[in-house]
Amino acid sequence: MRSPLLALALALCAGTVLAQTAPPRLEPLPEPPPPPDVREGSAEEPRVRIEQPQEVVEEIRDNGRIVMLKVTPPGGAPYYLIDTTGNGNWVRRDPTDPGIRAPMWVIRSFD
Repeated sequence: MRSPLLALALALCAGTVLAQTAPPRLEPLPEPPPPPDVREGSAEEPRVRIEQPQEVVEEIRDNGRIVMLKVTPPGGAPYYLIDTTGNGNWVRRDPTDPGIRAPMWVIRSFD
């Protein structure tokens, strides 16, 4: 019987102590320095430059119209962009993708 009352009294005391503490003072951060002015060929130019090789794009045409593009990214597996309808909407197809999708319907929604 004493244990629940003691726990309740301690919780009330802890609540009042926490309510009396002042919030920390927040100060605005100083403005960041402007970025350095780096010009091409200057001594301040970074030593490391990241250059990415371009993707290889092969066009497959039918009667002068592009119907498929084979895109080979550097170090990656090639994929195909196919214009199935002829209106310029390209669809990506991966060679490893079987193209079969399981139908997904909402049977029941708990809203």
